Amino acid sequence: MKNIAAALVFFTRLPFWRLKAFQVAPEYFSQVINYWAVVGWLTGGVMATSLWLASQVFPYFVAIIIALLSRLLITGALHEDGLADFFDGFGGGNTKERILAIMKDSHIGTYGVISLIFYFLLFYSLLLQLPLHWACLSILIADPFCKYISSQMTRFLSYARTAETSKSKTVYQKMSLKALFVSSIFGLVPLFLVPDMKWMLAIIFPILTFIGLIILMKKKIQGYTGDCCGAMFLLCELSLYLGIVIVYQNLVI
Repeated sequence: MKNIAAALVFFTRLPFWRLKAFQVAPEYFSQVINYWAVVGWLTGGVMATSLWLASQVFPYFVAIIIALLSRLLITGALHEDGLADFFDGFGGGNTKERILAIMKDSHIGTYGVISLIFYFLLFYSLLLQLPLHWACLSILIADPFCKYISSQMTRFLSYARTAETSKSKTVYQKMSLKALFVSSIFGLVPLFLVPDMKWMLAIIFPILTFIGLIILMKKKIQGYTGDCCGAMFLLCELSLYLGIVIVYQNLVI
């Protein structure tokens, strides 16, 4: 439970830290990525609920924006910051040292701005293609599932920085069998919400995205950083929505 508490404190801006049960020792924060999928139940649940409630009052396209904002408020745009830094680093750096230096810079560059613009445009456009009930269901599945997939990067890559040079001063530990079991439950159980097996074709997209990004990170920086984790999650999630829309438009409608 302390590992889950640390993950909720680390990946959200909600005041969990005020509660005694969530005041855990610093060493538990090295495990937070292994319990990332648990946080997905919270962030995905809030986002889906916000979408459904807002759609009862506002036009659907406005409700989608409100849903997006709800998760940004909960996470403090932590993952979006990682996405921007990832594109700045990998877009503007030619060597490992240069890429890591750019990603650590708090200033956002051209690649980062462009990545966020296209990310939000695609996210918004893809959700807009789905009816309300499919969009809410997709959010409940995509958030924890893609956090689960992204958390597996520690099994394939080592941390590219040291604890001293890390922005969060935290180096994630590789996933143990116990953590893998818990993470798998929270990450894979949402797939049971899928109404038809043909929807499972959509998960091919985030898996391919994960493999492609792992290859890129290994080639460029021989590892990963916290920014890479944020970028991995958002890009895997975006690719899953792309797969869901393709399935919906070609196999359902």
